[in-house]
Amino acid sequence: MKIAGTNIAKGETKQVKLDIARLISGTKIEVPVFVSRGNNDGPVLLLMAGLHGDEINSVDVLRSIIKHKINRVESGTVICVPILNIFGFINFSREVPDGKDVNRSFPGHAKGSLASQIAYHLRKIILPHCDYIIDFHTGGKSRFNSPQTRAVLSDERCKQLAQAFNAPFTLHSDLIHKTLRETAFNQGKTIIVYEGGEAQRFDNKAKEIAITGIQNVLHYLQMKQHKHTQISSLVKHHRKWLRAPSSGFFHPTIKIGEKVRAKQIVSTIDGPFADYEDDCISPKNAHVISLNNNPMVNRGDAIMQIAYD
Repeated sequence: MKIAGTNIAKGETKQVKLDIARLISGTKIEVPVFVSRGNNDGPVLLLMAGLHGDEINSVDVLRSIIKHKINRVESGTVICVPILNIFGFINFSREVPDGKDVNRSFPGHAKGSLASQIAYHLRKIILPHCDYIIDFHTGGKSRFNSPQTRAVLSDERCKQLAQAFNAPFTLHSDLIHKTLRETAFNQGKTIIVYEGGEAQRFDNKAKEIAITGIQNVLHYLQMKQHKHTQISSLVKHHRKWLRAPSSGFFHPTIKIGEKVRAKQIVSTIDGPFADYEDDCISPKNAHVISLNNNPMVNRGDAIMQIAYD
């Protein structure tokens, strides 16, 4: 296997660097890629994080995978990209400096925007080697996501990979235009997304579930032996954001991951001067999979996401 000019033989683990661009100061920005090949033939699994630079819990997942050598397999190859969007990472930002989202810039272009160039390098240099991909994310700023995988569940390959990962929630998610998932899927790759935790925050539970999920997938792909952890993953095919009916102080009456009933009050919005109080009501029997942690909201803000069938 040859990646970015570096040969990696069977049984070897090497670090490869993708030369993306330079900072304004002239400092070269390189994306570290960790490639670990087993002694036997097998599939190639890409584990990647940091498409959004502020989603540090996903980066910490891959740090642990590399530290504890979980990526060292008996068969096949594991490619780890802990931080793709280095520019966003060093600026505590979801996007690159010009404000563009790398995960809305695929398939990318060698002479496009910075986000487009990052997407191009991943597509051109890394994706051709891959059979399976798990893309690790967290919720956005002030939004906590319950540990979950998202995949095109109507595609049998993606469904089986998500089931093998076995997160607490397995959610159907249509392809989004110009994302890594759309580009990889259209190239015939089997790809799922893991979401857990919140931007700029560590969450050990979401991290542990992610690491166990990776071990489950390595076992499923017959790349490495691992005692499969069986949990009751809830499969849901629909999601909906509930929005604040008014502006004020947001007081949820439920917890993340909790089951709610149709017509149940799931939060109150209180006026700061005790002059009004509005209820937010669940329209479905569902589970709460995302929760806004911001205590103050404006009318129309997304306050929680529910998943249902």
